[in-house]
Amino acid sequence: MKVGFIGFGEVASTMASKLLDEGVEVLTATRGRSERTKKLARDLGVSECSDILEVSRRSDIVISAVTPSVAMKVAREVGNHVRGVYVDINNVAPSTVKKALDYIRNGRVVDAAIMGRISKDLGVKILASGVSAHDFAKLTDYGFNIEVRGDRVGDASALKMLRSSYTKGVSALLWETLLAAYRMGLDEDLLEILEETENEGFRERAISRVISSALHSKRRYEEMKDVESFLSENITPIMSKCTSKTFKRIFMELDDLRMVFESYTMIFDNIKSL
Repeated sequence: MKVGFIGFGEVASTMASKLLDEGVEVLTATRGRSERTKKLARDLGVSECSDILEVSRRSDIVISAVTPSVAMKVAREVGNHVRGVYVDINNVAPSTVKKALDYIRNGRVVDAAIMGRISKDLGVKILASGVSAHDFAKLTDYGFNIEVRGDRVGDASALKMLRSSYTKGVSALLWETLLAAYRMGLDEDLLEILEETENEGFRERAISRVISSALHSKRRYEEMKDVESFLSENITPIMSKCTSKTFKRIFMELDDLRMVFESYTMIFDNIKSL
């Protein structure tokens, strides 16, 4: 088994490390990349190829893990050279995945979506759809947590976006509700009551969610704009627009403070106009 990576950032290097530990040969091409990336690949023991075309020709499974803006360009460049299975694991819209994978001449394609933060043990679930999803899922034998969701390209990416719409919407609603309660001096009471309604441990998770919303508000605003655009293909989105607006207001308030927030009360004390 040979697994190749196009792109060697956090996602690719974490996956590569696990595969190497399991005795799988890993290939990549770091020409033109930073010295840090080259050193990381060398230190891990990744086999170096001359370019991404060689990676595509030599790999049983080649995983595209690049920045979203170049996902389609990379697929177009290697499309005629892929000999095995081509997996697009980039954080892009379903329509972009479909267009990118159309360039892969042999048709052995997979749309993959990581449903959370990647970690060294690779416990995070990876959804996969496409005609070769079951071939990609063979990596579960090497420590991956891959779940096949049909043979339609775009379904895995769509599920990730739909999940994002829901989770970020809940975070925005929680933010607004808890901020109002804090200003009324009822935040502790509210958290206590909500924990009774929800389940044990809700208070800690809710506070963590609010702090995370503040820390990552700009990125979440940008992600919600993509979600909005995606949902617009099927419905007229209302809640997602409000969620997007909420995250924009948060980062507009907090972005210039350059502070490390250790509690939700510290965050709310710095929110003036919301």
